[in-house]
Amino acid sequence: MFERLGPNDLPRFLRQYRLVGGRIRRVRIVYPRPKEIAVEFHLTVREAIKGLGTEPGSVRLILRLEGVEEFRFQMRPSLAKVKIADARIGYLNGLFYVNFDAWSLEPGEQAKLHDYRASETYAGGRELLWREVRPDNNPPAANEPPP
Repeated sequence: MFERLGPNDLPRFLRQYRLVGGRIRRVRIVYPRPKEIAVEFHLTVREAIKGLGTEPGSVRLILRLEGVEEFRFQMRPSLAKVKIADARIGYLNGLFYVNFDAWSLEPGEQAKLHDYRASETYAGGRELLWREVRPDNNPPAANEPPP
């Protein structure tokens, strides 16, 4: 079951999970109804640090954008395919935007729409949902490698 994220929930969510340094395991484009698109990002990320001297654990997340109005997934041969260098989730003009590219912003500068659209890996949709997938209670699918 997915949980819905509202624009006001984004700061809390981004503190709860560290997307930078995580991995994109899969991007799935889903057509739930005719003429409607949803994009799922299957990620492995770190939880926030819960206490001094404790190592944060890895968690699998699924971020799902519904009512997708724009997206782009492009891989250039020269780009590293290892870790998420930078990640942004924002709410602009009534759409949630998710981006997994590194691009520099000045300290205190907010990402604008053109920053998301310049990304190699981004999607924008009306609703943002998420779900945590724990290996102990949700075994991976047969075609999905272990974490």
